[in-house]
Amino acid sequence: MKIGLQTWGSHGDIRPFVALAEGLQQAGHDVTLLITCVDSGAYAGMASPSGVRLRVIASPVIPLSEAARIGEAAIGMRNPLKQMTMLMEAAFLPAEEAMLAAALELAAESDLLVGHYFMYPLQIAAEQAGKPYVSVLLSHVAIPSAHSHPIGLPFGQSFLWWLSCWALQKTAGRYPNRLRARLNMPLTKDFVNEVWLSDLLTLVAVSPQLCERQPDWPSSIQLCGFLDMPNMQIEGRLTDAVEAFLAAGEAPVYMTFGSWTPRDIPNQTDHLKLCTDAATQAGCRAIIQTDDAAACGFQSDERVLYVPASPHNLIFPRCAAVVHHGGAGTTQSVTRAGKPSVVVAHISEQEHWGKELRRVGIAGKPLHRRSVTAKRLASRLRAVSPAMQVKAPLVARAMAQENGVAAAVRLINQLSGVR
Repeated sequence: MKIGLQTWGSHGDIRPFVALAEGLQQAGHDVTLLITCVDSGAYAGMASPSGVRLRVIASPVIPLSEAARIGEAAIGMRNPLKQMTMLMEAAFLPAEEAMLAAALELAAESDLLVGHYFMYPLQIAAEQAGKPYVSVLLSHVAIPSAHSHPIGLPFGQSFLWWLSCWALQKTAGRYPNRLRARLNMPLTKDFVNEVWLSDLLTLVAVSPQLCERQPDWPSSIQLCGFLDMPNMQIEGRLTDAVEAFLAAGEAPVYMTFGSWTPRDIPNQTDHLKLCTDAATQAGCRAIIQTDDAAACGFQSDERVLYVPASPHNLIFPRCAAVVHHGGAGTTQSVTRAGKPSVVVAHISEQEHWGKELRRVGIAGKPLHRRSVTAKRLASRLRAVSPAMQVKAPLVARAMAQENGVAAAVRLINQLSGVR
């Protein structure tokens, strides 16, 4: 088949689609992947080892000068719906027209479309072209169930989901409906069930070790597992400085806030002070990810190493624990590496991942970026318990038996009647 994929977001939203595209191509399909990266133009130079056609659309969406302001605004918001609306308007809508044009072209040339669950332009294009559409969820927090809700109350889950779906439609339904009205298509009435989810096939790209399938999920929702591709070429390798630091003493804590790591000098300086002071107070060695420590007045020494980035699959297994923001990709990479987490959530979805890691027993109570202090972070580091250090490798061994890409390819083939 000719299969078209489209994704939008940061590295954690793009990497799973790169992995799935490669898996589908290797399975004999003719695959095209459209990428819109919010905060980087790095994917423009990426080539596929198996022949996937890659197209980069409107990337980066957010200029570096705007990223700090948008990030600070999101962190300061306590209302998840207002937070999502602000991020959509700042980081999705500026690229919407380009993504829609690319989606319409992709739908015309494809037999089947696969999209990031936020990618309503592709869902609209698929419907208009009469092509089957598969949605990929990168978090299970968005799936309604009478047995669970992100708020976590022990009762009233069905009502909470009704209220959540109503609020999401009222808040976000206008975005796809504006395009649907322009294309003379019927308007969506339920943003969650008609946009985020596909009634044909919704792939939940989460390890079963972190996601409990609920008994009332329909058969169209399938838990495929983490979609990942080790050693992506744009990630590089561990530098000589990192290798030397790892060899020079006890296993360090790795600290990364992923795409939420500040890049402007004032906020980057505050971030480095937070992480450095926390590591010092906790009495641990640390590798801290940041763009330009020297420009902020920080220099590496025998206790702390500052790095621009390191490939997660290479660095996490060699660390004692990982402090991170609770992004879907980072969360599952740390879990697969068999290491405890300390989560400093920046937005509401990341709080959900922090709670899931705590439920599994491989992290403590998540912190939040708007209220975290070096003292609190150091306390969480000291609280990484022997029980977590025992449980984390057990979860990792179970996760190692999974193959999310193979499961996703199999489900897509079954949907399409491909043997």
